[in-house]
Amino acid sequence: MSWRSSCAVAMLVALGAIGAQAQSWPTRPIEVIVPFPAGGSTDVIGRSVAVALSELLGQQVVVNNRDGASGTIGFNALANAAPDGYTIGFGPTTPIANAPYLMKGVRYGVDSFEYLCQVFENPFTLAVGLESKLKSAQDLLVAAREAPGKLSYGHAGVGTIPHLAAENLADALHLKFQAVPFRGESAILPVLLKGDIDLGTVAVVSLRGQKFRPLLLFGGQRHPALPDVPSERELGVTTSVPPGHQGLFAPKGLRPEVRAALERGCADAVGRESVRKAIDNAGHTVTYMTGAQFQAQTEADYKFKGELIRRLGLAAQ
Repeated sequence: MSWRSSCAVAMLVALGAIGAQAQSWPTRPIEVIVPFPAGGSTDVIGRSVAVALSELLGQQVVVNNRDGASGTIGFNALANAAPDGYTIGFGPTTPIANAPYLMKGVRYGVDSFEYLCQVFENPFTLAVGLESKLKSAQDLLVAAREAPGKLSYGHAGVGTIPHLAAENLADALHLKFQAVPFRGESAILPVLLKGDIDLGTVAVVSLRGQKFRPLLLFGGQRHPALPDVPSERELGVTTSVPPGHQGLFAPKGLRPEVRAALERGCADAVGRESVRKAIDNAGHTVTYMTGAQFQAQTEADYKFKGELIRRLGLAAQ
């Protein structure tokens, strides 16, 4: 056999091996790490996505709740998993875009993951109880300027999206509020209803069936569920903290064909009625993005959060 013939045979063998490897995936169950406890909206929606992926890929897709430390435990496990397509993750971008600046010991970065697609987003409002004297965003601005630092607002913890969004609003409009941290949004709601704090950074989903009045929506545009509530962009805030973005991730280094299959699966899942129903029932908004769009958005958010956190003088704990 000639040298050229030997090379051609070797190339065909190699290509055949690659093709067989690509066709063989997946040959065993796939694990989906959800970085929050079972029963929450992230978990419920993640499980609906897992079912859709299982049907598409023809393999069992099993959810593993690796909660703790504001989602960083689960994302750390994902970053350190083998990039073979058998371990993926579903959750928010907050542990990627926020946590590295605010939590000591985070050993992954924005470049540690493959971004497969965005599934939904979780927007937030600045709200009051129905008994509040503040009836509109303009009332809020007037009151805040007349008595700087007097109005108090509750947030779900230092460095969370609601906290950063409120502080960014105050910084942009030269306002001053008294920030009151709580252990999650659920702890804010009864205190806000009683009027023990003036304002609360509350997710749009939490307004359904509750006795709250949203004064403004954090972000650049109005929300279809709250068409009469102005966005902070309308008040003059030019650069907003984005809402909570949630989607599907994998460890960095997937083979291209495996990544392509997972991206197709994610897109297919978002289009299914079962997944859309789970998102709607949770009160969230379906906002599909391709993997490339999702990655670009997260990278931009990571950069913006770093600049904002430094400007606000927040230190890693």
